[in-house]
This record gives sequence, structure tokens and C-alpha cells, in this order.
Amino acid sequence: MIGRKVAVTHKTINRTPGTSLRSVQAAILVVMACALAGCTTGAMDLFGSTPKVDRSLSTATVPTRTTESVSDEKTVLNAVSSADLVKLGSSPLPWANTSTGSAGVVSEIHEVNLNSQVCRQFLTTRHSYEGIARMRGNACLVGTEWTMTSFAPQTN
Repeated sequence: MIGRKVAVTHKTINRTPGTSLRSVQAAILVVMACALAGCTTGAMDLFGSTPKVDRSLSTATVPTRTTESVSDEKTVLNAVSSADLVKLGSSPLPWANTSTGSAGVVSEIHEVNLNSQVCRQFLTTRHSYEGIARMRGNACLVGTEWTMTSFAPQTN
């Protein structure tokens, strides 16, 4: 190309200024609208592979007294009433309820005589599906059987 002259010719196309810019903007808007419609309505799912929402289950607040808490109460009662306090000393006493999945550790047990009745006052934790709580309880020997007289979340 050295030493050669090249002639360049220009063709003139009659267009209104901004026509191509408006066409590009319109095309972008159409593409965005189609993409958003597919995301929000599932219309772009041609084969129905999107899993459907299972509406058969619903949730509600957790009741304060469930069969699980009664079962845990019985498990704690068994642990507290069968503990050998002399051997246990100040060691923690772990407990677990395999039927509910709850577990905890009794950190304090004090045996007292209330009105000539043997009772054990205790403090324990309860780890369950409802959450973690510190519980205070009292179990008394009534005749030959231990009975839970109180078992409630610790207030202080």
C-alpha cells in the first residue's frame, strides 16, 4: 500500500437523528421485561422442573406445656430422685430424654425436710427444640414414690 492512493467513498443514508438509539433502548427494555417476567411468574420454565411449594405444613407458636415437656419432666425426676447425693457431691448430673431429643445438666441438688417430707430442690438446664432454658424444680418423696411438685423456668 505504499505509494498507492486509495479512494474512499461515502454513502449517505437518510435517517432521523436518534433513530438507532431509540431502537436499541426499546430492544433492551423488551429483553429486560421478558427476563423479569420469567423470574416472577415462572413462565420461562418450559419443562415444569421448578419444585412446587409444599403448603401442607404450617407453623404456630410453641405451646407452654407440651407432651415433650412432661416427658422431660419425668426424665429429670428420675435423674434427681435416683441420684446418690453422697457419691455425686457437687458434680453435675447429666440427663437426656431419647424420646424427645432434649438433654440437660442438673447443677445443684439440695435435699431438705419439709413438714417431715423428704424433698430435693434442684437447678438444671434443658436443651430442646424449643430452645435452652434454666429450670428450677422440686421433687418430694410421697409415700414410696417421688413426685415432681414444681418444675418451671428460673425467673432470676
